[in-house]
Amino acid sequence: MAKAKTHNGSAIKVSAGYRRFTVFNTILMILICVVMLYPFVYLIAQSFSSYDAIVAGKVGLIPVDFSISTYVYVVTNGVFIPDYINTIVYSVTGTCLALFFSALLAYPMSKSELWGNKFVGPFIIFTMYFAGGMIPNYLLMINLGLQDTVAAFLLPSLISTYYVILMRSFFETVPKELEEAGEMDGLNKYGVFFRIALPLSKPIIATMVLFYLVMYWNDWFNAFLYLDTQSKWPVAYYLRNLISASSTTSQDAGETIAIAANIKSCAMVLTAAPIICVYPFIQKYFVQGMMLGGVKG
Repeated sequence: MAKAKTHNGSAIKVSAGYRRFTVFNTILMILICVVMLYPFVYLIAQSFSSYDAIVAGKVGLIPVDFSISTYVYVVTNGVFIPDYINTIVYSVTGTCLALFFSALLAYPMSKSELWGNKFVGPFIIFTMYFAGGMIPNYLLMINLGLQDTVAAFLLPSLISTYYVILMRSFFETVPKELEEAGEMDGLNKYGVFFRIALPLSKPIIATMVLFYLVMYWNDWFNAFLYLDTQSKWPVAYYLRNLISASSTTSQDAGETIAIAANIKSCAMVLTAAPIICVYPFIQKYFVQGMMLGGVKG
């Protein structure tokens, strides 16, 4: 039986079964990482390879006939950059609004002594299992006069019941003594919420920022339903159209240009890159928020 040292330097006995489990767990985690990273690495290799090399099946994890001409074409085609800017605006605006309204709903739900909470809580949870459906929601947007407006893109995803429940569970862990101390110092309920509860909720806020940001960033279906003007489209909808038209051709200055696999790969890489870059900075808050927010429910 081997020995291992703890963080304080003391030795503990490690059984052979535990060592086998550690080796198995390490190998399994490595395999999972490889499976998850392989498609994205292959996508990057395609985006920097020539169309002929992709058609010939020569591209693996390393680009063949390295070229950045595809990126230049995608960025300068006059459609990708405006849609990309739209996505940034929609994602930032939608995330801020969704986080604000979700927190305003989750905080009162965390107070069991609040009058009517026993009715409101189950009513909100009920919406997780029974929704109006796509057609009623579409007719609602039409009747509200929101067709082809940015509001029609943002409103359907403004509040997620699941995320509200996570935030409610986190707010329930905020010490009541701190809130009572704030009230004794003259804060009203709004002051307690904005000056005590929210500053103590950075982990769950970071978690919700990531969730809502990814949701709005990848949302193309609401754009498909409600946005008719091309100048209002997000980049996810542009990418969807690019993929769906992969078997078609377009005419440009008398030349027929096939929508090639490397163009789609390049657009996917540019679309996914910002989320991948943001995640490492909020990873620690994400893990902490998920653990604390999921303790109760």
